[in-house]
Amino acid sequence: MAGPGTGQGAGQGGLSPDRHPTADFFICDLFDASPKGDLGSMEHPLFSLSTRPDLRVTRYRRGGTTVEVAPSVRGRATIHDKDILIYATSQLMAALNAGRPVAQRLGIKAHDLLVATNRDTSGDSYARLREAFERLAGTRITTNISTGGVETTSGFGLIESWEIQRRSRGGRMISVSVTLSDWLFRAVLAKSVLTLSRDYFRLRKPLERRLYELARKHCGRQPEWRASVATLHQKSGSTAPLRVFRAALRRIIADAHLPDYRLSEEPGDLIRVTRNGGARAAAGPRFDPEVLERARALAPGWDVHALESEWRAWWAETGHPRLTAPDRAFLGWIGARLARQTP
Repeated sequence: MAGPGTGQGAGQGGLSPDRHPTADFFICDLFDASPKGDLGSMEHPLFSLSTRPDLRVTRYRRGGTTVEVAPSVRGRATIHDKDILIYATSQLMAALNAGRPVAQRLGIKAHDLLVATNRDTSGDSYARLREAFERLAGTRITTNISTGGVETTSGFGLIESWEIQRRSRGGRMISVSVTLSDWLFRAVLAKSVLTLSRDYFRLRKPLERRLYELARKHCGRQPEWRASVATLHQKSGSTAPLRVFRAALRRIIADAHLPDYRLSEEPGDLIRVTRNGGARAAAGPRFDPEVLERARALAPGWDVHALESEWRAWWAETGHPRLTAPDRAFLGWIGARLARQTP
C-alpha cells in the first residue's frame, strides 16, 4: 500500500482518478463516516514520505515535543499506509457521534477500506493492504505528544495488532480486526480529530498529502496561514535537502492539486496557504452558537461540520445570496438533504 495506484508511476504527478464515484459505500456513509485525521499525526511527522522502504530511525523536536520513529525490517509506515488509520478513526467517530459504543479493537471489511480510500480492488491491492498493516504494526513511536489532554512519554506501534479474520476461497483478505494504539484511541475518545476532504485520497505525491494535512491543521477555516520554507521542511518530515524540498514545493504550487487550499510563494522564503475562496468564506453567513446542536438533533449520526461545509459551498456556488435568517436556511437545507439521502 505504498501508493494509490498499481503501476510504478503511481507516485508521480497528477491526481488519481475517482475510482468509485457511485460506490454504495460512499452513498451510505458519505457524512456519518467522513474522513477524519487525528491532530497529533497531522501536526507531527510520524509517517515516511518515501516511496521506497524507509529503514532510517528519524528524530524530530519542535518546542517541547519530541518524536522518535523506528521502523521494522519491513520499513517505516508510509503516509499512504496512514489511510488505514484515517478509515478506522472515521468509523469510530461516526459511532461516537451516533451514540454507539466503541472499542479499541474493531473489525474492518477490506473491500470497504479500499473503496473508501479510493484504491482499486484488484488482488494486488489486498496484498499491499497486508503489507501496510505489517508496517503500521512494526513502526514504533516514542514521543511525549499529548492526546486527549494527557501528556506522557511512551513507546507504541501505530497499531498494536492486526489479524485476518476471514479469507475468500482464493486466499484474498475479506475482513480483518485491528487493535489501535492507546495513543490513537485516546485521541478519538477526546474527539481530537479534523474532517478531511475525500479528495485527499486522490493525491498521489506523499508530500502533497503531508502539506494538505498541515494546511488543514494550521489554516483550517481561517482565510490564510504563513510558514517559512524551513518550517514546512521540518514539519513535513521531508529528508530531502532544503533546496530540493523548495523545488518540490514550487512544483506542487504550480500543480495546485491540494483540496480546499492554495499555496503561493512570498518574499522572505515564506509560503502562504489560503483557503479556496478564503476571503469570501470568512465573510460567509454567521450562525447562532446553538445552531450546530440543533443540526445534530435534526440529523443524528451525521457529521454536522461536514454538513456545514457542504452548505457553505452550496451557498457560495449559488452566488452568495443575502440571507436574513441563515440559521433557518441552514436547517431547512439539512431537512431537504435528509429527504434526499439518509445515513
